[in-house]
Order: sequence, then C-alpha cells, then structure tokens
Amino acid sequence: MQTESSGLDKQSLLSALAHGSVFISALVLSIGIPIAILYVSEDTIVKENAKEAINFHLNIWLVGGIIAILTLLTFGLFGFVFGPIWLVVHWGLSLWAIIQCLQTPDRAFRYPFIFRVI
Repeated sequence: MQTESSGLDKQSLLSALAHGSVFISALVLSIGIPIAILYVSEDTIVKENAKEAINFHLNIWLVGGIIAILTLLTFGLFGFVFGPIWLVVHWGLSLWAIIQCLQTPDRAFRYPFIFRVI
C-alpha cells in the first residue's frame, strides 16, 4: 500500500514540475524540463501533463512575441498595457495547473484556450 501512495506522490510531483517550469520561461531551457519528463516517465498521466506543459510554453512564447512586436509598433503603449496582463494570466494558469495536478493526480490538466502542437 505504501508504494501506491509514493507512486501517486511521484506522479503529482512530476506533473506539477512540468507545469511549474513555466515560471522560469524567460530561460529558453525551461521547456527542457517537461521534455525530459516526457521521455523519462512511463506514467501516461505524467506524459499528458508534460505534453500540455510543452504546448503551454510554446503558446507563452507565441503570445509574448506578438506582444513584443505590437509593443514596438505602438512605441511601448501595447506592452505597457497588455504585458502585465499577460504575465498575470500565464502565471495564474500555471498556478492553477500545479494545484490541479496536486489535488487530482489521476487526471491530466488541460489549459483552456491554447493551441496544441504536441
């Protein structure tokens, strides 16, 4: 019985780690964490969470790039308004994912409103 609970703890922690890697997304290497988890783990739930975290990284970078371009075109006005909003949204979604992974380790978390490449 003890191995089952430690298995669930490992599953929860790996899933939360995959989603939590977004907090260091300023480093391009942060996407390597869920990629490594995807290839190392044999658990299907952990793999699904890792795939979702990779997709979320790609979406963050896409939206961040769009905000950066629009900021340049509007002489900083767009980024001044929407940059902080995007930061709060992407951190909020990441926290929500981590909490969901820790509370319901038997289900993979799905971010709303993102493009899924993987």
